[in-house]
Amino acid sequence: MAGSSSPVSPASPRDVASVDDVVAALADQSYLADEGLATALFLALRLSRPILLEGEAGVGKTEVAKALAAWSGGDFIRLQCYEGIDVAQAVYEWDYSRQLLHLRAAEAAGATEGVDVAELEDELYNERFLVRRPLLQALSVSGADSDTPPVLLIDEVDRADDEFEAFLLEILSEYAVTVPEVGEFRAEVPPLVVITSNRTRDVHDALKRRCLYHWVDHPSVEREVEILRVRAPHVPLALARDVALVAAELRDMGLYKPPGVAETLDWAEALVLIGADDLDPEAIEFTVGTLLKYREDQERARARGFGDILSAVLGA
Repeated sequence: MAGSSSPVSPASPRDVASVDDVVAALADQSYLADEGLATALFLALRLSRPILLEGEAGVGKTEVAKALAAWSGGDFIRLQCYEGIDVAQAVYEWDYSRQLLHLRAAEAAGATEGVDVAELEDELYNERFLVRRPLLQALSVSGADSDTPPVLLIDEVDRADDEFEAFLLEILSEYAVTVPEVGEFRAEVPPLVVITSNRTRDVHDALKRRCLYHWVDHPSVEREVEILRVRAPHVPLALARDVALVAAELRDMGLYKPPGVAETLDWAEALVLIGADDLDPEAIEFTVGTLLKYREDQERARARGFGDILSAVLGA
C-alpha cells in the first residue's frame, strides 16, 4: 500500500490528486486498499468512469462502494442484481395502487366528468406516482445535488442476464434514461459507479469496455492482519496473525468457498468470545462454522486435520 503523502484526505472523491489521496481517504473509512486497487479507483474517479471489480466473494468489493459513499457524503444506492431482474426492479415502475386510489377519489368528487382521456392519463402518469428504483434514483440525485453525487453500487452483475446487462450498458453510456410518460432523466454530474462481479459467468466485453477494471484478490497475510486490527481492534495481535495465517492456508486448499475477509473477521470475533487466547485444534473445531460455510469444505479441512493445518502455518 502506498504511503499517505498528504496530512488531510480530500473532502470529495472528485478532488483526488494522487493515488495516495485515495489510500488515505479510504483508510479514514477503515478500508485498507492496496496500491493496485487504489490506483484503479484513482483513475476511475479522475476519468469519471465506472469501475468493475471482480473477485471471489468476500474479498471486500462491496465495501469499496460503501467506503466511497462514506468518504463523499453522497447517497449510497445499491442495485442488487439477480436472475430475471428487469426495468421495473432496476429503473422505475408506476405505483398503480396510488393511481387507482387517486382515480377513485377523483371520480367520487366528480372531478373526472367531462375530462378528456388524454388529460386524465397525463394526471395519472405524473412524477408523484413514479417509483424510482436504484438506477433512476442515482440519476435523479445527481441532477438535484451535483455537488455531492451518489455512489451507485451495481452488485453481482454476473447474476443478471444478457438482456439486462445490455440495458445497463445503455444507461451507463449516457447516464440518462427515458420514462415515456414523463420524459428524460439525465444526471448533471455522473454518479460514482462501482460494479461488482463474483465471476459466476463472464461479463460481456461491451460492458468491460465502458468500465475500468480491477481484480480484487484475497489480501496478503500482513494486510489481513492490518484489516483485522482496524476492524476488530480488541482482537489480540498474536491471535489476529494466527487467524490470517490459517485463513491463507485454507485458501490454498482449493475449497469450494474459501474464507473471505468477512469470514476471518467473524472468526476472530468468535475466538475472542469463547475466550481463546491462541489457536488450537479444539478452538478451530468449535468455531469453524464462522469460517467455512459449506459442509464439504469443513469435512475437507477435518480430513486434513486442524492440527496439521496449524503445524503447517505456525510450526506447532
